[in-house]
Amino acid sequence: MSDLGLFGPDSVTWRVNSDPIMWVAGLRALLLQAVHPAAMAGVLRHSDFRADPWGRLVRTADYVGVVSFGGRDEVDAIGSRVRAIHAKVQGVDPDTGVHYRASDPELLRWVHCCEVESFLTTFQRAGGGLSPEEVDSYFAEQTRAAAVVGLDPADVPATAAAMSAYFERMRPQLAVDRRTRRVAGYVLAPPMPRWVRLATPARPAWAGAASIAAGLLPRWARRLYGLPGLPMTDAAATVGVRALRAAMEAAPRRYREGPHLRAARARLRQSSDDGVMSGASPAHGA
Repeated sequence: MSDLGLFGPDSVTWRVNSDPIMWVAGLRALLLQAVHPAAMAGVLRHSDFRADPWGRLVRTADYVGVVSFGGRDEVDAIGSRVRAIHAKVQGVDPDTGVHYRASDPELLRWVHCCEVESFLTTFQRAGGGLSPEEVDSYFAEQTRAAAVVGLDPADVPATAAAMSAYFERMRPQLAVDRRTRRVAGYVLAPPMPRWVRLATPARPAWAGAASIAAGLLPRWARRLYGLPGLPMTDAAATVGVRALRAAMEAAPRRYREGPHLRAARARLRQSSDDGVMSGASPAHGA
């Protein structure tokens, strides 16, 4: 039988997470995650984000790709690795004195919700066109991804209304301080080799996409960062992300599709071919 992974090609997850605009959604998710003080304490003390921001971004994208499109064995393996890493990350925030554990369900839930809400919101603002029922289906499907890191799916928002209520409950705990701004700076303007900055358009291209990601944040999050929280900012971000997605959609398919999606399609084709050969064998032998 075909190994569809956690979701499969008929899922809303494949439709959303395979879209090329997801890299902008990933930047939005990082900026949103950063406004949780305990989450930031763990990142700054136990992560190599400052020393190797590109490597951190690539590893995060790899994790999302495997969970979204990988086979069950791949998902189980990467989930085990991540849970083992989380079990070692704990400490005391020197600024607040608060104890934190990466395996804390509250922190895991925060990271999960920031991620999937950013993916869904960015996709929709870019013109994804999901119906309200499909939006709820996406959040419900993503509870399976939450289980990969050790969360109880029943404790994760599974509808748009539940997700909105979750962020409303979390807002009193959120803040932006010097550490948050430092991490946001690495997201908005990551270090690049001198030749890349001077000989390629990478710096202005990244800055443009990162600005769109920041503009796509909820108004309350933008205000925490000291960014404009006006409706006109929402409109400008929507126009920008739609234009960016249209440009990316015009690129050749090999540039629009990630390696995990291509590998998943190859896996399903191979499974289908094996099934046809297996079914044909008796007739051939006869």
